[in-house]
Amino acid sequence: MSSFDYRSGYPSTRLPVFARNLVATSHPLAVQAGLKMLQAGGNAVDAAVAAAAVMTIVEPCSNGLGSDAFCILWDGRRLVGLNASGRAPAAWTPDYFRRQHGVDATRPPQRGWDSVTVPGAVAGWMGLSERYGKLPFGDLLAPAIDIAERGYAVPVVVQQKWAAASRVEALASQPGFAPTFLPRGRAPAVGELFRMPGAARTLRAIAATRGEAYYRGEIAAALARQAREQGGAITADDLAAYRPEWVDPIARRYRGHVLHEIPPNGQGIAALIAAGILAHFDVAALPVDGVASQHLQIEAMKLAFADTYRYVAEPASMEVTAEQLLDDAYLAGRARLIDPKRAQDFGAGNPAKGGTIYLSTADESGMMVSFIQSNYMGFGSGVVVPDYGLSLQNRGHGFSLRAGSANLVAPGKRPFHTIIPAFLSDADGAPRMSFGVMGANMQPQGHLQTLVRMVDYGQQPQAACDAPRWRYNAGLEINVEAGMAPATVQGLAALGHRMEVIQDSYQDFGAGQFIWRLGDPGSEGYVAASDPRRDGQAAGF
Repeated sequence: MSSFDYRSGYPSTRLPVFARNLVATSHPLAVQAGLKMLQAGGNAVDAAVAAAAVMTIVEPCSNGLGSDAFCILWDGRRLVGLNASGRAPAAWTPDYFRRQHGVDATRPPQRGWDSVTVPGAVAGWMGLSERYGKLPFGDLLAPAIDIAERGYAVPVVVQQKWAAASRVEALASQPGFAPTFLPRGRAPAVGELFRMPGAARTLRAIAATRGEAYYRGEIAAALARQAREQGGAITADDLAAYRPEWVDPIARRYRGHVLHEIPPNGQGIAALIAAGILAHFDVAALPVDGVASQHLQIEAMKLAFADTYRYVAEPASMEVTAEQLLDDAYLAGRARLIDPKRAQDFGAGNPAKGGTIYLSTADESGMMVSFIQSNYMGFGSGVVVPDYGLSLQNRGHGFSLRAGSANLVAPGKRPFHTIIPAFLSDADGAPRMSFGVMGANMQPQGHLQTLVRMVDYGQQPQAACDAPRWRYNAGLEINVEAGMAPATVQGLAALGHRMEVIQDSYQDFGAGQFIWRLGDPGSEGYVAASDPRRDGQAAGF
């Protein structure tokens, strides 16, 4: 292995990519897997599934074979959503967690078996392939199997996250974690070869059975057996009962376009609320990187989160509907709360009166896919079924144990979710862009900031992706990226924003992939962008 210093370098500019068939992900090997499917006669769905499978191997600190997933796709005629987030095991109740973790517990733990809901990503791949794919399902997993068996050189940004996770004792001590992800007693170095033979075994079984082995066969049995032996509640029956759900995306008009998100149990509605509030201001009249524009966006996002955290959960548990949260009159009232001259700490309104990877694909037939899958907190629960390379998410930590909470845990219920694919159409319904920005609660914030740059200011997708971002945390606290203009940082501070200027290439400011339709996909094609904050790229032909 070379002795290069991978930390050193100079600022570089990525250029937008133009093609009729495109794949954009945060790892080049996943891009190549997607392109291989397109070149073999597959469509954008085939490309997305192949890329998603590879991502579980090459970016395991963000997602894995035990992840959840969501998708929005334009099938050539209409927009369709898929919710492949997992449900709580049948044994999970508030009393279960109090017995396991003490009477003072307010939510399930962050790590271990009691943070694991039924993984949904593989079922999502199966559903997408069955309904929309052109190639045999097994063909889609071949690139991931090859990479898992032969290994790959660990890239720069992924290695940073991997190394940080290995220092978290609660994670590294989980069953199966160290043998799988710290094979030499440490995280791999940049450029070091890493293999996942167990994951190759799992992928082969999934490919051979069209996923049945995962939910009703040998993989399900192994997962349930390890859970039983190590005190987990998830069973073979929980896995066998799982099905992803096809849904209609929810939407909000914005400046002659329509922004689409997956409905709750996810936080995509936060981006719609913020866009609906911001639509009441003439943002385009303000300098794109100036204080006034950034302040309005931050305040709109704060209002959106106040309502999202108060009301959003599994739809059957919500006391208000998505339609009420997106009501024109309600959002106009929320917009009036914004003071252009000072930062505020907002509470929720009353609308009743009225660790992740993202990828995008598109093909010349017009099909466009916006897909996201995640473990949640980096490596997720930390629990791994070693012989199968099966690392499990920790989405159960999104539940509450507080009586009266919309997110109160219950058997078979889905928790509040952070991962959200997005899609933009024209006002007449024509498809325009499949996009997403990964990174916990940065996701709707990234949706809003990049949308404003492209729609209000006409910035091309790569420029909108490259631009410095802010991230709202809580109260008056925000983070701003080190590349933001000092005058803007000072101006926001003068308005009362409490700021920390930081540079984190992995999660703090998210990482996006964007594919914008230029016209007829068979002739003009698309323009794509990939976030420089990750190791990936956009590529096409």
